[in-house]
Amino acid sequence: MPNHGPLTGIRVLDMTNVLAGPFAAYQLSLSGADVIKVEVPGGGDLARSLGADPELNSAKLGASFIAQNSGKRSIAINLKTESGRAAFSALLRESDVLLENFRPGVLARLGFGEEELHALNPGLVYCAISGFGQSGPLRDRPAYDQIIQGLSGMMSSSGTADTGPLRAGYPVADTLGGMAASFAISAALLDRERTGSGSVIDVSMLETAITAMGWVVSNYLVAGREPVPMGNENFTAAPSGMFMTGDGRINISANKQEQFEDLARYIGREDLIGDPRFAEREARKTNRHELRGEIEQALAHRSAAEWEEGLADIGVPAGRVLDIGDVLTLPQVRERALVHEVANPSDENAALSVLGNGIRINGAPSSPQAGPPLLGEHTDAILLEAGLDQKTINELRAAGGIS
Repeated sequence: MPNHGPLTGIRVLDMTNVLAGPFAAYQLSLSGADVIKVEVPGGGDLARSLGADPELNSAKLGASFIAQNSGKRSIAINLKTESGRAAFSALLRESDVLLENFRPGVLARLGFGEEELHALNPGLVYCAISGFGQSGPLRDRPAYDQIIQGLSGMMSSSGTADTGPLRAGYPVADTLGGMAASFAISAALLDRERTGSGSVIDVSMLETAITAMGWVVSNYLVAGREPVPMGNENFTAAPSGMFMTGDGRINISANKQEQFEDLARYIGREDLIGDPRFAEREARKTNRHELRGEIEQALAHRSAAEWEEGLADIGVPAGRVLDIGDVLTLPQVRERALVHEVANPSDENAALSVLGNGIRINGAPSSPQAGPPLLGEHTDAILLEAGLDQKTINELRAAGGIS
């Protein structure tokens, strides 16, 4: 099924592995781009073997791979061979974007540095994602998500005084790096429409993570204030955090004075409004733990679901703390069609469930148009589209350049 969206007609060569790069390319695919995953013969993306389902891992369709690669096509090229480099050059001439997440300099050593790339295709948008960027003293270091979470300061603002720094329970730094890359590529494609020239994009996961911390970094830059790990509390306001109820946990963010007063009345504790410990914003922040205790006593009489509905009705932001299974069955999530079923290329009788990206364009959800590809599944078709004939493709395969 052909892609539809604002990037329809754009061809992306995705040379990335595991998460940050594949996530970026997946966002482009969801927007209509034709994404060709360029993989190493025999193994392919490491994520093909990562996930909770052993059968899918053995089929090189690990859950980690499925999550970021539906709707893409796969070609297997060995860039360490002359024939593989020739096949790749043919693809580059017919593509709009090249996305990679090797360590800095790896692609150049294979003969495809910035100058060589733009000699082959002057309009190419070349994006490199790395842990630390293409320059600086850390440029050559390997980096995984947890390394970036720690180095960026993210972990220093998580956890509590008792636990010490904690990482987020999901790969937030990888995901942010991928989001930044997809945004930058889209902007560069727009710029190419105006100038006719390609560009070079250097995405640093470390810097992206730092910029995503917002007011935490701003408080330090502007006021010299280091973040203090506060668990589920909100540094900027109180009561704002996670609370226990009679059944389940709930997040409540009564950040404004009127929200605090409405909350106090609704839970039957109007006396809190005039209590000197809680009457004003700064006092509530100073006495947040005492305020939490008073509020949780009142919340113990009803369930989180009941409090959530009632507080929403009076304009106090509140939401239950859910596990993934509950989240995916929420009527809100179902109605917005965030989860999509795609074909399982290793089992025609089974479907795979994958996420879109929560973005609707002209009312339509962004959804993958096909399942994830098998390794090298589309090699011949892609090279034929690039102008090679079947005889040449067979010769490339015989020479070990493709599989």
